[in-house]
Amino acid sequence: MKKNSTDSSRRSQCAVSMALDAVGDKWSLLILRDLMFSAKRSYGELQASEERIATNILAARLVSLEANGLIRKETDQSDSRRYLYFLTEKGIHLLPTVVELMQWMSKFNPEASACTENTSAYQKDRVELYNELITELEKVHGVKHQQVAKIS
Repeated sequence: MKKNSTDSSRRSQCAVSMALDAVGDKWSLLILRDLMFSAKRSYGELQASEERIATNILAARLVSLEANGLIRKETDQSDSRRYLYFLTEKGIHLLPTVVELMQWMSKFNPEASACTENTSAYQKDRVELYNELITELEKVHGVKHQQVAKIS
């Protein structure tokens, strides 16, 4: 099978490996978490997160997440010198993965706290929860629902 130029940087065609290539690392997941579960949208707001990501790492991860189609940036209407970051449909559909990581760590580490004030993430049927949250994120991030199936 012939590889195209975008395939040359992949370790393999394994779906897990390819997902890790797109998501990257812990910093990327934390940026996605903030865009999913908080009102943080600007570089400064994302940089001020509890984990205090270094500015050079934040800048690199934002570029990578945008290049991988997980986020988009728009010029802030109130300050044209500033950009705001939003999840794309592809980024929104990582919600179940992020929630599962939250639930997994809460199960095995009693010191872990919820990453969101939305406690329904721990109480509802997961399929119902994911579909509700995905619909809400699509509205918040201005993503027009396309023909991507909801979680079932």
